[in-house]
Amino acid sequence: MSNNKTERPALFEADMPSTLTRLDLKLGADWLASADVAIRDRFLNELDEGGLRALPFLFEFWALPHQLPPDGDWRSWVILGGRGAGKTRAGAEWVRSMVEGSRPLDPGQARRVALVGETYDQVRDVMIFGDSGILACSPPDRLPIWKAGERKLIWPNGAEAQVFSAFDPEGLRGPQFDAAWVDELAKWKKAQETWDMLQFALRLGEHPRVCVTTTPRNVGVLKRLLASPSTVQTHARTEANRANLAASFLEEVRARYAGTRLGRQELDGVLLADAEGSLWSSEALSEAQVQSVPGLDRIVVGLDPSVSGGAGADACGIVVVGAQLQGPPQDWRAFVLADCTVQGVGPSGWAKAAIAAMDTYGAERLVAEVNQGGQLVEEVLRQVDPLVSFKAVHASRGKVARAEPVAALYEQGRVRHVKGLAELEEQMCQMTARGFEGQGSPDRVDALVWALHELIIGPAAQYRRPRVRVL
Repeated sequence: MSNNKTERPALFEADMPSTLTRLDLKLGADWLASADVAIRDRFLNELDEGGLRALPFLFEFWALPHQLPPDGDWRSWVILGGRGAGKTRAGAEWVRSMVEGSRPLDPGQARRVALVGETYDQVRDVMIFGDSGILACSPPDRLPIWKAGERKLIWPNGAEAQVFSAFDPEGLRGPQFDAAWVDELAKWKKAQETWDMLQFALRLGEHPRVCVTTTPRNVGVLKRLLASPSTVQTHARTEANRANLAASFLEEVRARYAGTRLGRQELDGVLLADAEGSLWSSEALSEAQVQSVPGLDRIVVGLDPSVSGGAGADACGIVVVGAQLQGPPQDWRAFVLADCTVQGVGPSGWAKAAIAAMDTYGAERLVAEVNQGGQLVEEVLRQVDPLVSFKAVHASRGKVARAEPVAALYEQGRVRHVKGLAELEEQMCQMTARGFEGQGSPDRVDALVWALHELIIGPAAQYRRPRVRVL
């Protein structure tokens, strides 16, 4: 198509057929969306009655990019998306594309389809009868019939779809299929068993395939599926489908969950993986979140400085933590207030960011590791603020040894998080007893650890130290 957005693609010439083909449909939708009103009106006016009636059911014309299957020789297509991102519609339309032929009675690519959800009711109510289900997406002349007693959909061309529940993996033992649609795989209780039984059943035709629509969760079956070389995936945030969602819904979920790990999973559709044996878990960190912070006795900024700058350099961890210090040490509580980490800046850049974090949150001390930068760290900070309250700390033990007592504070419920710390929390879930298993260095975690050692662990150790009586 030409770069000129007002030029009509060849598909829409005046002599176009009354039933649109799939060729260049997505290209045509992009063109139509960017054209002015007069051109859109002309396009619609030139369609005959058959074209107008067919257009709403040509999903390739209207689909979002993540709702269309990738090219290539794949066996499993996984659609990862946030809530309301259009996953169900994509799955239903993919089933249509597999079973329907050019005309209502013509055979399609697939004749036997498995529809698998967590329960029979969910398959029926969401995948078949739902607002974005198969029946709602099907044109009148290709509308399948639902036979409740047999738990089957039957199309006019003879194709059949059979319903299965993930609570009954053995139900897939025996039947065979050339296509399957699996919905919300990551939330199934018997996910691996059901998935395994389905793989044995996908044995008809030349190229049996499965479409998986799911909100990502950190479960083994999904991670193994995504790692398979025969799997392709598409991905979308909830925002991608905002045209079909209530504005009040988006405003509410943004306000409540933006910047949280739950928001990254449920809204951004990101698979958040906890490393095996991690010191922190996603579930525990979600439970540690608070809506508000009480009065604090002391606030510090933890700094894990980066030696070099540039796009490829490690980030400079900057984390703000406050604490309530009344009563004995076992009653002290800490609140992680902000993650002000910066990347791609030199020493002057991270020094300014750290001092700015102190000013913003009223911190009385900045605690920085100086193993790599040495005296340079303090010098750079004092160039920005000569009077900064600064404490240099030296790492004499490994990262894991320093992090473990901090993780124990979390287990005791003595550390809470405000919203908006998703990247810090993701790093925390990659810290294990074997070391950090994420990419790069755990800069944010290091800064957090230094701050909590300064606020809670170090003073508590001094408090518990036995006093020596002098006779």
